[in-house]
Amino acid sequence: MSSNPIDVAYLKQHGFPTIVDDMLNSVLAGKPADPLNFCIEYLQELKKKKEYMLLAHPTIPKATKPVIVCILDGWGESTIKDEYNAVHSAKTPTYDRLMSVEGRARTVLAHGHAVGLPTKDDMGNSEVGHNALGSGQVVDQGAKLVDNAIADKSMFSSTGWNHLKAAFPSNTLHLIGLLTKGGVHARMDQLLAMITSAVEQGCKKIRLHLLTDGRDVVDGTSVEYAAELAEFLSNIKDSDVKVASGGGRMHVTMDRYEADWNIVERGWKAHVLGDAPHKFSSFTEALATLKKTEGKHGSDQFLEPFVCVDTEGNPVGTIEDGDSVCIFNFRSDRMIQLSKAFEYEEFNAFDRTRFPKVNFLGMMQYDGDLKLPTNFLVPAPSITNVSGTYLCANGIKSFAVSETQKFGHVTFFWNGNKSGYIDTDMETYYEEPSDKVVFDEKPAMKAKEVTAIAVEAIKSGKFDMIRVNYANPDMVGHTGNLKATIDACEIVDDCLGELLKEVEAAGGRWLVTSDHGNADDMVQREKKTFAPQKHEDGTLVQCKSHTLAPVPVCIGGDIPSSLKFKPDASLSKTPGLANVTATYINLLGLSAPSLYEESLI
Repeated sequence: MSSNPIDVAYLKQHGFPTIVDDMLNSVLAGKPADPLNFCIEYLQELKKKKEYMLLAHPTIPKATKPVIVCILDGWGESTIKDEYNAVHSAKTPTYDRLMSVEGRARTVLAHGHAVGLPTKDDMGNSEVGHNALGSGQVVDQGAKLVDNAIADKSMFSSTGWNHLKAAFPSNTLHLIGLLTKGGVHARMDQLLAMITSAVEQGCKKIRLHLLTDGRDVVDGTSVEYAAELAEFLSNIKDSDVKVASGGGRMHVTMDRYEADWNIVERGWKAHVLGDAPHKFSSFTEALATLKKTEGKHGSDQFLEPFVCVDTEGNPVGTIEDGDSVCIFNFRSDRMIQLSKAFEYEEFNAFDRTRFPKVNFLGMMQYDGDLKLPTNFLVPAPSITNVSGTYLCANGIKSFAVSETQKFGHVTFFWNGNKSGYIDTDMETYYEEPSDKVVFDEKPAMKAKEVTAIAVEAIKSGKFDMIRVNYANPDMVGHTGNLKATIDACEIVDDCLGELLKEVEAAGGRWLVTSDHGNADDMVQREKKTFAPQKHEDGTLVQCKSHTLAPVPVCIGGDIPSSLKFKPDASLSKTPGLANVTATYINLLGLSAPSLYEESLI
């Protein structure tokens, strides 16, 4: 051993006495079987945490009470303020008060390039919005990644594509997904590119299992899309390509967060077994007939399941052993359950009747932690260094709550498309089960229950940061029911008022924002005049989709009186949702990571 004198000052400068004391205390408390290996792992973990350490903010004191981050899902701040803007039409005294405070209320972009989507005309959505809010970064998202893979043709020589090709010579390629131009879950041009390439590479038989939209696009566009598809297919000469089954996206196949497995079961029966209550000779006949149905099942998003049959009444496209099956949606949340049904040998969500041995893959890997599906065409966006990683490393205890419809957004998507906890010692997640109803029937949804849970978390004193998502404006907005959406906004505003009252009483701080627009415009508009569009019978053309509106960001609570938002002129570019992340980290009294989009304060 060296006889050199110990430089005590040096050791103190680098924190060694404290580190060694803490490590030895841990050894003594736990009495591990291999103390040396325990110490090595302890120091490795300490090094990892040091990489994520954040400095104290130079001017904002450390928060000693909880900081609330509240997301009003689907609550846009549109410049068109008429009776069809549910956010504007609703009585929202809490929101109006927040937006009236000079220097502490503003808007940011929540669509297009600001959230990693291909063009300025691409609507934002809850997934990319929560990715940005949780990570502080703008990353290329699903649609853009798929576009790139199609443009450079890498998709069609990928390992995933070669997995599909096993069925090309003598079996069937099945493509399942949403027929839409909305660009939120899927896009029609991407589907057509896949069909074209498959035919060029020798695929002899293709069957399409198509879900109609009416949610991200205008209700009724299914008929338009079906006509375009029929014309496209009429020009294919070297392959047998037909539509085999379908139904409305909210009634067939596309459930999420395991809210209602019956939806997925209907899809399985139609797509795989060729079993549905309606049988037609073609896709166009199916739409022409089902669109006449009275009530909600006449709208695109709720069409009942159907199969297409031949002249003898047999389904034209059941899924059989040896076939290849590809889901062509790029967005993950509404494809995970169907992926489980195709991929898991052990499965008890419903009786599959039979489980064909197929070559299955998704457009993307929909759940990175579950590695689901195993095979895919385009790698999902890789989002690392999310805010949760930094907060856990800095001893910030977090609580996240929403009802089922948005629970995955404040957890999975917030954490960079990763399932589960980042650190179970530092995080608590709470899911309030959503009602299994069409949400305009119950616009309150679970807002009051979510509020009560969040208030309990505030009062517990256990958490430094609490994030809350109110699903109502988005989920009710998607029904197209203006009155119900106004009711939803009023209910959420009332709950927001109660939430902020409690956090202020506790001496905490808060940030209120949204993830994208929706409830702010409930009608389709003329492009030049912005006047509401009307059907031939004079009724309004509903808007059930997201909008391109910016979203609000408001701050308050126990913060320095001088704390205001920066003027836009001092920001490097027009801010978007990713700028919100550094902002709420600052409200904790911490400086944000340098790799994040700059703070708004």
